Amino acid sequence: MTVTVLFFAQARERAGRASVALELPEGSGVSEALAALRRDYPALEPLWPHLAVAVDGCLAPAGGTLAPGAELALLPPVSGG
Repeated sequence: MTVTVLFFAQARERAGRASVALELPEGSGVSEALAALRRDYPALEPLWPHLAVAVDGCLAPAGGTLAPGAELALLPPVSGG
């Protein structure tokens, strides 16, 4: 199945792109998607402890499920004032 991964802010800079189509086995969940992203984008490693993950616009736990065509977003922390 294919899911779209969106990279934002620092994650986009480190991945070198704004989005990617990620191919996963049918029935994969968020944790499998994150494992594939860790493997394919090692430059993201320093960000992993700080990233929030959203699926189809809602924050998702690592144990969450993915449907074919889902949109997974990697959201770095935001700072400002």
